Amino acid sequence: MMEHFIQVANFEKIIPYAKLFGEGFMVTVFLSLLAVMIGFALALVLATLRMSHYYPFLWLARTFPRIFGFLEYTSKGIKRESGFWYRLGRFNPLAFIAATYVELVRSTPVIVQIFIIYHGVFSLIKLPTGTLFGFIKFHRFLPGVIALGMNSGAYLCEIIRLGIQSVDRGQTEAARSLGLNRFQTFRYVIFPQALKNILPAIANEFVAIIKESAVTYTIGVQDIMSAVNAVRGAAFIVMEPLLVATGLYFCLCFPASKGVAYLEKRMRRGDQR
Repeated sequence: MMEHFIQVANFEKIIPYAKLFGEGFMVTVFLSLLAVMIGFALALVLATLRMSHYYPFLWLARTFPRIFGFLEYTSKGIKRESGFWYRLGRFNPLAFIAATYVELVRSTPVIVQIFIIYHGVFSLIKLPTGTLFGFIKFHRFLPGVIALGMNSGAYLCEIIRLGIQSVDRGQTEAARSLGLNRFQTFRYVIFPQALKNILPAIANEFVAIIKESAVTYTIGVQDIMSAVNAVRGAAFIVMEPLLVATGLYFCLCFPASKGVAYLEKRMRRGDQR
């Protein structure tokens, strides 16, 4: 049964396409690296917006307390902050926009996002049709990178936000008591500690992006799965090129996973000192 399922002789048919698989391997690496870099930059912005304290409607309650005050009396006659004006006063539009983006991206399939970016956004933008390094089609590669980067940014945003919020509040109070302003406190005290906590999670996201990048072949990016598709159409074999693709993805993801495990081990060792 296995002989009919996978035939050793069919692997010889893949040899002429070895260069195609090699280029697909390189495209997958470039795609994943750039997507994580874009995602990290986007995540920093989103996390900052989510943790901001911008309440543009709070001045209404403070300026016109009799009209827009949000103090209400409970059944026991106790004043409390509640009601529509209280919720409006505590409304942060920047955090709302960032949270909406994160939840929207995390709740929709990555392939849908890639199609929207490629067929929607980039149908309005004329990109040059040249190639990078002689084999990467720029007008297909760039939309794939941006779509994966935007997807990664939503996940990394939560990782960064939780990492920053996991730093003990006493660190901030100690830094401010030493005379550091808010930016200096974040730059020199909070962010280095948060970065140490989130590095393993960021590396895990890189592994996840490597695997998710496989769907970009649907918009013509010449990654590993694109090579599989080319062999299937030319040699009429499916399982053998898929096994080759499995081996290539394993060669990328397994060392990266081991690197993440080593990084986490080093982090725990540093915490125990």
